Amino acid sequence: MTAESFTGHSSRWPVPPQDGYTVDDLFALPDLPPHTELIDGNLVFVSPQRDFHSTMIDLLMHGLRADAPPTIKIRREMTVVLDARNAPEPDVSVVRKDALTGFEQTRFQAADVLLAVEVVSPDSEARDRDTKPQKYAAAGIPNFWLVDMAGTDHHPVVRVYELDPVSRAYALTGIHHDRLKTHVPFPIDIDITAEALREL
Repeated sequence: MTAESFTGHSSRWPVPPQDGYTVDDLFALPDLPPHTELIDGNLVFVSPQRDFHSTMIDLLMHGLRADAPPTIKIRREMTVVLDARNAPEPDVSVVRKDALTGFEQTRFQAADVLLAVEVVSPDSEARDRDTKPQKYAAAGIPNFWLVDMAGTDHHPVVRVYELDPVSRAYALTGIHHDRLKTHVPFPIDIDITAEALREL
């Protein structure tokens, strides 16, 4: 392709402001791709999902909703506002029921989130393992799960973390391969075997 091919071409990509984007920008910019996140003032676009990613979210949503008390709601792929320059979109969020305002709602505040879950994707591995957990912890979200695929059968592995309020960092409290059993943020017992995933 020659330079002449670009003559008269105008990009539709937004040009970032000097100090980066804010949460207000994220919700005001037109025509952003679905599931765009804001990390450190930068817009992050999501690549197409693997089947594991989508199906694992479904498995967790079903299991969490089956166990959740009436004061808690489970949501998938909703923006969580951490601060003015960070608004990621956890794959699954466990939120207080009173944080829901209606079907037009587009975001939750970090203070309303009891658990954030990230299912690792190849394109977002560093963000899922490093960046997002640090930011969730700094914002005070008390629980975090990191979900990955392991073994030759590609079975799910869920790493469960709880927030240490002194260090404001997550501490690993369990690694679950076949059954996810924990008591926080409420009693949970979910079959996470490869067989359970394939049945969906």
